[in-house]
Amino acid sequence: MQLRTATLDDLETLQWWHQQAHVVDAGSDVNYNWERELSRQPEWREQLMAEVDGRAVGFVQIYDPYDDEAHRWGNVTRKLRAIEVWIGDAENLNKGYGTIIMQLAMARCFDNPDVHALLVDPLANNRKAQRFYARLGFKFIETKTIENESCYVLKITREQYQKMAV
Repeated sequence: MQLRTATLDDLETLQWWHQQAHVVDAGSDVNYNWERELSRQPEWREQLMAEVDGRAVGFVQIYDPYDDEAHRWGNVTRKLRAIEVWIGDAENLNKGYGTIIMQLAMARCFDNPDVHALLVDPLANNRKAQRFYARLGFKFIETKTIENESCYVLKITREQYQKMAV
């Protein structure tokens, strides 16, 4: 699997995926303007397509929650990254792609020595996602309302990540 920068060439795919029930149920922003967002590349964010043998299977967004223009995380410190991930087509669920995507994203984040911890925010009622992130080493921090949704904030520090990698 490889991660590559998402471009306007991915617009149709991402718009289609964004309408899929499992993506909507995970709490994706139904009003997300893909065309606009794929056209910009702010320093604080990466939007990446996950591909297997050249075939797109998922999407991951990595961003600095401190610099996020929407300030959806509220008052956070520097040296963090937030990750959002989803599998596009339902036929690609439960094949281990999400785990590989997250492992690649986590390694990418921690390759930057200034990043001390990673955050994710699954919906509070999404037990499957919470178990998924727990298997990757994320720990529950708090329940928080983000964009009118009750979410669990989960975190993994660099030290926790390094212990899991051993």
